[in-house]
Amino acid sequence: MDKWQKDLMDIIETVAVEVEHFFLGMSDMVDAFLEITEEITEQVQTTIATEVDQYLHDLAEPMMEVYWELEDVVADVDPGFPYPVEPTLEKNPACVGCTHYHGQVYGGNLLVCAMHPHGWDDNNCPDWEQE
Repeated sequence: MDKWQKDLMDIIETVAVEVEHFFLGMSDMVDAFLEITEEITEQVQTTIATEVDQYLHDLAEPMMEVYWELEDVVADVDPGFPYPVEPTLEKNPACVGCTHYHGQVYGGNLLVCAMHPHGWDDNNCPDWEQE
């Protein structure tokens, strides 16, 4: 082999080694870029999720307060909402002190108890049990 051929082979070998180093360096840069991109993506997703959660909480909280206040107001006015009725000596006297008494009004209808939905006719209910 001539000297110029040997020199050419050395140059080619040097170029091949340098090209390999270049691509290995590029590979390291791409890996670092991907790692940074994954970290940024995770941080952005966490930030967005936190902000959306806070936004929904901030939006829902006053709406729920209004809903509960409205439910309290409507329950006093609208018989469509259940509300309690206590037995008295004039209305459902057989139920006074009975553990089975339910006493909730649904849609304008009083449910006295499961055994006697409309109440008992006199003061001596056969299913009466003390509370």
